[in-house]
Amino acid sequence: MLYIGIDVAKATLQVCVLSEPKAQQRQFENTRKGIKALVKWLKSFRSEVWVTLEATGTYGDEVSGWLHREGHRVSVVNPARIKAYAESQLTRHKTDALDAQVIADFCRTQQPPLWTPPSAAERELRALVRHLDDLKALRQAEKNRLEAKPDSVAVVRQIEQLIVVLDNQIADTIQRIRDHIDRHPDLKAQHDLLTSIPGLGDLTSFHLLAELGDLRRFTDVRQVVALVGLNPQQRQSGRSVHYTAGIARMGHSDLRAALYMPAIVAKHHNPVLKVFAERLANNGLKKKEVIVAVMRKLLHLAYGVIKSGRPFDLNYAQGETILVATP
Repeated sequence: MLYIGIDVAKATLQVCVLSEPKAQQRQFENTRKGIKALVKWLKSFRSEVWVTLEATGTYGDEVSGWLHREGHRVSVVNPARIKAYAESQLTRHKTDALDAQVIADFCRTQQPPLWTPPSAAERELRALVRHLDDLKALRQAEKNRLEAKPDSVAVVRQIEQLIVVLDNQIADTIQRIRDHIDRHPDLKAQHDLLTSIPGLGDLTSFHLLAELGDLRRFTDVRQVVALVGLNPQQRQSGRSVHYTAGIARMGHSDLRAALYMPAIVAKHHNPVLKVFAERLANNGLKKKEVIVAVMRKLLHLAYGVIKSGRPFDLNYAQGETILVATP
């Protein structure tokens, strides 16, 4: 078995193969041509291959899918796990080549779970949701330009026209997402379960389904929380030096952003999370820390309704013990 680590960047794939007598390193372009060259190189080893790479959003999607179709074992791992492993190995330097070697060694020693590629329906949903985010970012950029009050009347008119075009495209994309979900019964069922949770609306559900896929594939909610980057991170030194607690901030930053406003709504209008947030505030947590804790609790509820296949039940939720975790 050959253990291979790939450090994925926007333009490159740094590949390390753990083999005797020493590790071999190669770099490929992160393009279709580069991936074909990588596949050809791996075949030259004439051995079973296990490839591991970090979950890096869109940059690693094509290479992981291609390697899976070639019949190789593929694992896609939360970057937080790789970082922790590197620290445990006392790795002091950071280069693409060293990162690839750490990932390969992580694969060898930790034997991470194998990755299952998303279905065609999930890939289409992900593309639509990410396109929606891009359109919204463009619209916000144009609105910022408009607020800067350009001196040219012609420029102002063109910006206003462009904003109208973007508004129409955003509305069209949202409708396409709704239609896509309605055409796929499993996505529709999961969407209905998620939106049964007070505080989680359509747009948040779209993002959760697009970026996390089927939550039933996770064996523990902590895996979901870590993937999003909302797992608590405590720091303490000796008896007297304490640091403000925070979150890992690794994983899906877009999902953290997507959960922020729903958490604010939920802590006022979701009966369970309202009590939860008040308890945290009474225990001395700051406003932002409470919001982060509610974001994390929303993920717990989302995982619960999907895993059980039952919509949010206020009576059942109130009967559970709500764990108060310091963000």
